[in-house]
Amino acid sequence: MYVTVVKKEPAWPDRCTAFSNCLDMASSLICGETHSRVSSVLNRDVKQYGKKYLFDRNEETCWNSDQGECQWVCLEFPQSVKVSELKVQFQGGFSAKTCRLDGCPKDGAFTEISHFYPEDDNSLQSFPIQEAPAVDKVKIMFENSADFFGRIIVYSLDVLGEKAS
Repeated sequence: MYVTVVKKEPAWPDRCTAFSNCLDMASSLICGETHSRVSSVLNRDVKQYGKKYLFDRNEETCWNSDQGECQWVCLEFPQSVKVSELKVQFQGGFSAKTCRLDGCPKDGAFTEISHFYPEDDNSLQSFPIQEAPAVDKVKIMFENSADFFGRIIVYSLDVLGEKAS
């Protein structure tokens, strides 16, 4: 008689637990308690192209903005953080040529933290952020789209860093 043991791995670790317990080194700051907003969704079709697809780790889904001059993603974290890296995967032809990271304390005004310049391709791109201040919110501004109509398509977005002391 043979016995087969199947070990089931969780689809992905509990990111909120990781946020609370493992932020002594750079790790994902996005968890279930992170609030997100986006500038627009293509044809307001949130079921197919909504903001939730930025963080679902599924290569088949994406956030697709509507047309417009400047698209953005805003994230509010459950506590103050220091951002050390952004990771973004665009759809080639629908990337941003110029991006800006802004941040602010809970009730403060957004100020510029950094600029970064993605390639117009499908690869996961990483952008180190130097000496970022402690913030409760970040806004990623996609200032210059490669698409003639200003649309942005993002398959994956992650913000890495640590909780602020």
